[in-house]
Amino acid sequence: MESCNCIDPQWPADELLMKYQYISDFFIALAYFSIPVELIYFVKKSAVFPYRWVLVQFGAFIILCGATHFINLWTFGMHTRTVAIVMTTAKLLTALVSCVTALMLVHIIPDLLSVKTRELFLKNKAAELDREMGLIRTQEETGRHVRMLTHEIRSTLDRHTILKTTLVELGRTLGLEECALWMPTRTGLELQLSYTLRHQNPVGFTVPIHLPVISQVFHTNRAVKISPNSPVARLRPAGKYIPGEVVAIRVPLLHLSNFQINDWPELSTKRYALMVLMLPSDSARQWHVHELELVEVVADQVAVALSHAAILEESMRARDLLVEQNIALDLARREAETAVRARNDFLAVMNHEMRTPMHAIIALSSLLQETKLTPEQRLMVETILKSSNLLATLINDVLDLSRLEDGSLQLEIGTFNLQALFWEVHNLIKPIASVKKLSVTLSLSSDLPEYAIGDEKRLMQVLLNVVGNAVKFSKEGSISVSAFVAKSEFLRDPQAPDFFPVITENHFYLRVQVKDTGVGINPLDIPKIFSKFAQNQSLATKNSGGSGLGLAICKRFVNLMEGHIWIESEGLGKGATAIFIVKLGIPGLSNELKPTLVPKLPANHIHTIFLGLKVLLMDDNSMSRMVTKGLLAHLGFDVTTANSGDECFRVVKQEHKVVIIDVSMAVVDGYKLSNQIHEKFSKCHERPFIVGLIGSTDRVMKEKCLRAGMDGVILKPISVEKMRNVLTELFEHGVVLDAQ
Repeated sequence: MESCNCIDPQWPADELLMKYQYISDFFIALAYFSIPVELIYFVKKSAVFPYRWVLVQFGAFIILCGATHFINLWTFGMHTRTVAIVMTTAKLLTALVSCVTALMLVHIIPDLLSVKTRELFLKNKAAELDREMGLIRTQEETGRHVRMLTHEIRSTLDRHTILKTTLVELGRTLGLEECALWMPTRTGLELQLSYTLRHQNPVGFTVPIHLPVISQVFHTNRAVKISPNSPVARLRPAGKYIPGEVVAIRVPLLHLSNFQINDWPELSTKRYALMVLMLPSDSARQWHVHELELVEVVADQVAVALSHAAILEESMRARDLLVEQNIALDLARREAETAVRARNDFLAVMNHEMRTPMHAIIALSSLLQETKLTPEQRLMVETILKSSNLLATLINDVLDLSRLEDGSLQLEIGTFNLQALFWEVHNLIKPIASVKKLSVTLSLSSDLPEYAIGDEKRLMQVLLNVVGNAVKFSKEGSISVSAFVAKSEFLRDPQAPDFFPVITENHFYLRVQVKDTGVGINPLDIPKIFSKFAQNQSLATKNSGGSGLGLAICKRFVNLMEGHIWIESEGLGKGATAIFIVKLGIPGLSNELKPTLVPKLPANHIHTIFLGLKVLLMDDNSMSRMVTKGLLAHLGFDVTTANSGDECFRVVKQEHKVVIIDVSMAVVDGYKLSNQIHEKFSKCHERPFIVGLIGSTDRVMKEKCLRAGMDGVILKPISVEKMRNVLTELFEHGVVLDAQ
């Protein structure tokens, strides 16, 4: 093939340029041929590349470009037409492939850009996930530290241990240089340095609570960064260093309105402690968010732990106080019980010892009274008897008052003749009043029932005391006694608002008024009248009356009968009116039977009944035994005496009609002796009557005698008339119903 152009000879510089172009085309061709090989290797090794056909097309373009440059090597010299045709064909193919490749790139570049966008998005997501994972790991670490700190803090309920543990654990967890706790003082006006981590500062240093930095911290529940030079943060030793960052947080304290916690303020307003935390000096370290959150959580936990500790401290203090109070109360109770026992023992001994001589005096005086006496002698004997009876009444009053105070006295409820009781009191008082030339009138209302249910003896004792006082404090004039069923308008005493009587169908309230024209009472003395051993001071030296126990006992008896007693007087010299109200039952509505009245036998007939009857008397006191034997012998009995229980049990026979046992003996058990007599006489009709002599009005002793098989009891001292009545009742009814 002939060449289409000819190359003219060139000067030497042109030849050099031609050589450089020749060499350049050779290396360009070599590079073009190597690139497809690399692309083929990439496509073969890549399993996920989505545009393989584009790479093939791009490889063909490069090969054609390389072929063009390679063919161009033959054009630098003389060449044939064939070379020119091949060169032209290669260039045409290269142009075609390059255009197609350019068009393809226009199509795939947006896709490649979107892939790049997704790649950037995924990278951002991955970075965000990394940050979140880091935050989660930080939170987990913070939570682990919080749980650890909470466990350490809450493992005890001692306030000082809680606070010290908090500082130590925070210092270890956060790597603190210093950690301190400022507590409010008792006044609440200052904060006192109470706890430090490194013990480099003296505890007790105070700062005013109104400092701006403290107010800033107290007004938020978040941890606050404060200046290292603030008064509460100046805890490190002086030196050339750059102080680390400092944060402070408030620690709420329990409201102390109901608690007294040692040196804490006694105020009900909100109070805070201040916790200061310091990072190491000469360090570039700063507080991170999770560390501040950790401090805030720990502060809340400390507040809860301190609240629990405060409640526990107060509970333990209250428990200790309660234990001390219980110990004191138990000691006081035992002392009171000991005192009551000592008093009761003393009263029992004194009662027995006093009644024994009183028994002799009254018994012998009553025997003497039944002999032939001159008027002067009879007056002396009657005076002795009256004085002895008054002394016996005083003894009973003291014992009754003692039992009223300890609550052991109980009413003896039964059916009795109410109207007869008033007339009996009237008949007892009238002779005494006539001596002082006083007239005594008794007025019973028409609606007053004949019979009532209550304690007859206590009601009679109250009435006798009240009427007796009227006689005692009246020198002239009259005394009027009136009794009626109280209506609702007469039940209330303006001076006793706590007395609320309630009228029912089965009960009624008896109102008794005793009015005298005596010396009267100073209104200022009226509240003291019902106190023990209290008397009208203006009359204390003018009258010989009494022990001062009468009205005190009356008041307690009336209270036991669910009533009320009071005295009215306009002043000295204007007389007085004693009023009392008691609650009594109605027999017809309470299924109580009226007592049957047994006619009394003549005294000479009684003496005939007793004549020759054998009586066994057992008493270990020789004087009392002699006196009682004299009474029985005077009534006609054939008396056998025994001074011990064994002798009595050995001597008693079926021929003895009555066995009288002194229950108050120091050595002999009268109850046991009564049981032994019951066992000795198996048949009831063969057994003699058993009567106990008692020296106490205690109802319990009477019940013990009856449970021991005794047929009745007689209270010392005993007169001839009392012994006669008791034994008459015993032989007529087989039991002594009332011998008090």
